[in-house]
Amino acid sequence: MNKSKRWWLLFLLSLGVMSFFSAPYLTLDPGRSRVAVESTVHYGLLVAHIGTAFVALIAGFPQFIVGLRERRPGLHRLVGRIYVAGVMISGVLALGVTAYEKDYVRSLAFLTLDALWLVTTWNGFRYAAKKDFAAHRVWMTRSFGMTLVAVSARVLTPILILLYLALNGFSLPQGRTGMLDAILTVNIWAGLAFDFVIVEWILLKKTHGASKTPSRRN
Repeated sequence: MNKSKRWWLLFLLSLGVMSFFSAPYLTLDPGRSRVAVESTVHYGLLVAHIGTAFVALIAGFPQFIVGLRERRPGLHRLVGRIYVAGVMISGVLALGVTAYEKDYVRSLAFLTLDALWLVTTWNGFRYAAKKDFAAHRVWMTRSFGMTLVAVSARVLTPILILLYLALNGFSLPQGRTGMLDAILTVNIWAGLAFDFVIVEWILLKKTHGASKTPSRRN
């Protein structure tokens, strides 16, 4: 499978996963929330965070299409600004959502992800403004890796369930609810670690490939 097909497959997978998990919030009915909400403010922050994150996810994919970047640089910049705005707004809203999270480990995971998301995106935007496009691409690759944690954390959930069962002798010592609580406590960490390793491997591979390319002499 070539790179273009893999990218489209990742796009469709991400769109499918996030559409499924975001759909209940389109009704604006707190009763259909996938997480417990404590107030109207909490629910409003949650919906706004999910909506702007979804915008960032959709806007992020075309930014890595080389043809678009080369043939339509104006469109690339416009979509890039939409991506950055989506991340920044969603990232700030995530801080408010995390304030309602009572589990310490889960809160720490969200705060770590949020900090990395905001910092990598800001660095990518800053280097683009400086016209250092090599550094811009590196940091935006890292930023989009953080964006995709929302997808990978959910895709990895079945694997985490199997691992939980294997570590507990394929039994549920704390019941089904206890298992789900345990999984939801670590799935963000798992997605974050997975995406971090994949992104840095891609960047290292590109750097190694570039170092092997002989320089042209005039």
